[in-house]
Amino acid sequence: MTALTLSTAAASGLRADAIVIGVAKGGKGPVVAAGAEAVDKAYDGKLASVLETLGASGAEGEVTKLPAPSGFKAPVVLAVGLGTVPEKDETYGTDALRRAAGTAARALSGSKKAAFALPAEDAEDTGAIAEGALLGAYSFDAYKENGSAKGKNGKDAKGPLAEIALLGGKPRDKAYKTAVERAIAVSEELNRARDLINTPPNDLNPEAFAAVASAAGKEHGIKVQVLDEKALTKGGYGGILGVGVGSEAPPRLVKLSYTSSKAKKHLAFVGKGITYDSGGISLKPAGHNETMKCDMAGAAAVFAAVVSAARLGLEVNVTGWLALAENMPSGSATRPGDVLRMYSGKTVEVLNTDAEGRLVLADAIAKASEDAPDAIVDVATLTGAMMMALGSRTFGIMANDDAFRAAIHDASEEAGEPSWPMPLPEHLRKGMDSPTADIANMGERMGGGLVAGLFLQEFVGEGITWAHLDIAGPAYNEGGAFGYTPKGGTGTAVRTLVRLAERTAAGDLG
Repeated sequence: MTALTLSTAAASGLRADAIVIGVAKGGKGPVVAAGAEAVDKAYDGKLASVLETLGASGAEGEVTKLPAPSGFKAPVVLAVGLGTVPEKDETYGTDALRRAAGTAARALSGSKKAAFALPAEDAEDTGAIAEGALLGAYSFDAYKENGSAKGKNGKDAKGPLAEIALLGGKPRDKAYKTAVERAIAVSEELNRARDLINTPPNDLNPEAFAAVASAAGKEHGIKVQVLDEKALTKGGYGGILGVGVGSEAPPRLVKLSYTSSKAKKHLAFVGKGITYDSGGISLKPAGHNETMKCDMAGAAAVFAAVVSAARLGLEVNVTGWLALAENMPSGSATRPGDVLRMYSGKTVEVLNTDAEGRLVLADAIAKASEDAPDAIVDVATLTGAMMMALGSRTFGIMANDDAFRAAIHDASEEAGEPSWPMPLPEHLRKGMDSPTADIANMGERMGGGLVAGLFLQEFVGEGITWAHLDIAGPAYNEGGAFGYTPKGGTGTAVRTLVRLAERTAAGDLG
């Protein structure tokens, strides 16, 4: 993990490989952002003109490097675009700062140290810059030779930025210290979620994931309970067992319990943890299997959120449920047409074994309901239909309570994770009627993401507030890196869940 500190040093006197400054897009050319005053002064107030000559406009995501002024101990100035200059009395916004810091950190891969002098007006801005820089510096190299990326001719390629110094912060100010400590804790756990998502399925099966959760529980004082295949059979978890029965790697249900002596509310987070999804007997077509190691991204997000809550000492009880299984075709696999008796007692006719995530979630949601939490939130890479609706960077929110759905949307916006409220139209429920069982695991093709939400709603305990986050689009980035988002596993929903827990601890559940 990249090291990060607050520094009161002057930009000119700090030994580093680069100084990061912000530049915005103004009406008449680039505008140097606050925080870069010392650099601008050393350029005789002409830094904006120099940047414009080099082709900089200040557009978001733009990176321009130039030699540092005479007298500076750092050899390079890196100007990162912040987007359009804010209107009067407005600020750049925390996510613009996060994205800029992440872009800069990625651009400085291979560097030992960088000083960030981005425009931070308060502790919240400083925390956002810290978070963006730490997330942008992420690199997954565990499977490269010697644990590092390899460039041409077998030589070591650039590793992640090793150290970050945030200039302009106040190391002795409690608000600044708290903001940075929060950024470090959440970023470390989100990056651990990314590691889990990126780990190939031959090394991360349900048992291995459960072991990671157990180890983290011991480290952070979280109670962990793991139900193996025998316990699942005895308990009647037909959904989880039905999905996992075709694999030689048996399923697991993991419960992580973080409790606070000052808590007045209890949240339950439920994560879909399909460590590999072949589609089962309803085998996925060629071209759709290669990234299916990411089908446990929901469970990774839940795991990271619970650990983050524990590290932050939030005054709210948070229980995480990881529904872990590997969906494989074999002679023992569940077939289309089979009927499963779920943990809740309901029976489900399986029309498509590739609609497996809702089956494991249904058991976990029903079990989580027994604890009577104030709210349940499930997180899952559930449907391609949601990707078709919202694209690759936005997740959908469904809920049985409009105010709670709005509260989660607010939390995601505050966290910088784009989301969109979605409905649960009652007329779509009829499409899941089964002549054989209580419900089928498939319904109408149109509105498939909403159908999946309606299916899950059937297993929520009576009177319990519930929401469903379908993160199928943003959970895994198959395109190029951008901002603080890398290629591969993204850790989507971790920060939304943490922000929801913080809001709940503050008495704002929604």
